[in-house]
Amino acid sequence: MKSNVFKLAGFFVLMGGVMTACTKNSEGITPQEHDANVYQQINHRMMAEMDKMTDTNDPDHDFSMMMRMHHQGAIDMSNEELKSGDNQAMKAMAQQVITAQTAEISQFAQFLQGHTPVPIAAGPTYNAEEMESMMKMMRAQDVRILTGDSDVDYAQLLIDHHQSALEMAMSELKYGDDAQIRQMATKIIEDQKKEIGTLQDWLKANKNY
Repeated sequence: MKSNVFKLAGFFVLMGGVMTACTKNSEGITPQEHDANVYQQINHRMMAEMDKMTDTNDPDHDFSMMMRMHHQGAIDMSNEELKSGDNQAMKAMAQQVITAQTAEISQFAQFLQGHTPVPIAAGPTYNAEEMESMMKMMRAQDVRILTGDSDVDYAQLLIDHHQSALEMAMSELKYGDDAQIRQMATKIIEDQKKEIGTLQDWLKANKNY
C-alpha cells in the first residue's frame, strides 16, 4: 500500500542529487551527490524493502513489520560507519545502535511469529501517519549537505532516521494496544531522543562545513 509514497520519494531523492551536485558552500566544500553517498544507498534499499510491505491495518502488527526493516537500515548504516568511519565517538554510537536494534529486531520477529493481525477502523489513519513520518525523513535527508565524510554523513542521516522511528513509535502509542509493543515503542522514543541529542551535539563540534 506504500508504493505511491515511495515512488514519490524517488522524485525527492533525484532532486536532492541534482541540487547537491550543483552547489558549493562559501568555504569551497563540494557536496557529494546523494545517489553516490553510501548511507543514502542504504536508505534507498531500506525504502525499497518497505515498499513491498502490505499493510494489515493492525497498528501493532504493522509497526512491528516496519520497525524490523527500519532498524535493519540503521544497523546497515552503523556497520558502514564501523567500516569507514574514523571518529571513535561515532564508531561507539554505531556499535550501540547495532547492539540495541539487533535485539529489538529479534523481539519484533518473535511477536510477529505468534501474532495474527486484527484490523481496526483507525488502521488506515495509523498507516497514513506512519507514511508521513517516512516522507518527512526523506525530505530532511534530501536537503542535507553530504560531503563523503563518513562520520559526519552518518551522524546527519542517522538523526533523520532516528526522528522517523521516534515519530512512528509515537503513532504506535496513539493507536496500538499490545502491551509488549507499546513498551518497545516507549523505549525507542526514550533511546532515540537521547541519541539524537548526542548526534546533534557531536555535529555542532565536528561538522566540516
